Amino acid sequence: MYRVLKKDGNAKRAELTTVHGTVQTPVFMNVGTAAAIKGAVASSDLEGIGTQIELSNTYHLHVRPGDEIVKKLGGLHKFMSWDKPILTDSGGFQVFSLASLRKIKEEGVYFHSHVDGRKIFMGPEESMQIQSNLASTIAMAFDECAPALADRDYVEHSVARTTRWLVRCKEEMKRLNGLPDTINRNQMLFGINQGAVFPDIRIEHAKEIREMDLDGYAVGGLAVGESHEVMYHIIEETVPYLPEDKPVYLMGVGTPANILEAVDRGVDFFDCVYPSRNGRHGHLYTSHGKINLFNAKYELDERPIEEKCQCPACRRYSRAYIRHLLKAKEMLGMRLCVLHNLYFYNTMMTEIREAIEEGRYQAYKKEKLEGMSGR
Repeated sequence: MYRVLKKDGNAKRAELTTVHGTVQTPVFMNVGTAAAIKGAVASSDLEGIGTQIELSNTYHLHVRPGDEIVKKLGGLHKFMSWDKPILTDSGGFQVFSLASLRKIKEEGVYFHSHVDGRKIFMGPEESMQIQSNLASTIAMAFDECAPALADRDYVEHSVARTTRWLVRCKEEMKRLNGLPDTINRNQMLFGINQGAVFPDIRIEHAKEIREMDLDGYAVGGLAVGESHEVMYHIIEETVPYLPEDKPVYLMGVGTPANILEAVDRGVDFFDCVYPSRNGRHGHLYTSHGKINLFNAKYELDERPIEEKCQCPACRRYSRAYIRHLLKAKEMLGMRLCVLHNLYFYNTMMTEIREAIEEGRYQAYKKEKLEGMSGR
């Protein structure tokens, strides 16, 4: 069940109650593609840095270790020892990103595994079956993520097929949730709005899928090549046509600035690999902008990554020490950086929720953006 607690302009402070606990939104989902956050971060670490919900990847877990193995081991929650909500994406984006290896047809997509080259078929029913085996809290519908700059004719046909696939996802999810051996029979389904950078196609698609009464709605196919301004415009145009009484998820976005802008346009859920990927390369988020620990100026810097930060890295270690670990290729360096970045994102989301509750979101957003830009 989804409940809006407070609005400040278009920014929403809400909560989504699930079988695995209640998620306070706006929220950032920490990305654990293959049931683990890259950078040696354990489920116990996620609890320690305030993570509410974790995201894992349907395609990657289907390829390795295999979703049927995960089911035999009791589902994804038990497998990775995480008892809070998990969202699994449908595999649609991986199909998009494996463009050279795939062939899209009405029944689904034929493609080759990036691991061993074996041929794989995935359609709406297969995606739902894999996600049901994983027993995630929220399953994403199978869609095609058309390239942002694809021509109008291609996008129209792609969106129409995504709608037909969504109908099949909903029917299959209902069937799976009724089976006695399904681990999570309360699995939720989120549909995905597509339409590249064409506002009218986006709006029409939003109107169509909102009639399906799903558990939530995502805006997909953004942050794949278009400018930030275009992305914000599409969000602004599309979100008002999605149901107000359901959560809105902006897929694969983004930077702290992207999140602040999208919250202002009514988005609840976010995910992105930036904090973990950047952390592994020594790029760290702070309230005064991003820093690169590989820079020589940090060699003798005894300060924490960020003053007053309460993450495991900042409470104990200096920039100079973490820089040394990174230079020496010690895994601890990577781990501490990822923990800091995820803590930064999770803490920013807490601040966002508090600002909306107190009716001061515009002032908070302005101050945060100015601070991060070094102004």
